Amino acid sequence: MGTASVKTKYFKMKRKRRLNCWEFKKCGRQPEGRHSSDLGVCPAAITENLDRMHGGTNGGRACWFVVGTLCDGEVQGTYAKKYKSCIYCDFYKRVKEEEYSK
Repeated sequence: MGTASVKTKYFKMKRKRRLNCWEFKKCGRQPEGRHSSDLGVCPAAITENLDRMHGGTNGGRACWFVVGTLCDGEVQGTYAKKYKSCIYCDFYKRVKEEEYSK
């Protein structure tokens, strides 16, 4: 096995699966989730322009950029209004740690 193959295999083994916010928070607001009919589908789950950002699906790993997400039981507003609460979110902290730790 070549050096490149060994490095690729090692990297894949070390990298954890990247969870989307609805998987981490278990809110059930993804399409066809358990709360999609009563609470509606979360905008983060269907915001396609953020697809693959931080390795997520749609806005699932960049929910702090998405207007109208439901956090702590309340619909959140614009990025400028919600960001102050997002920086204390356990999911936001996890993504930041996964993406920017060395």
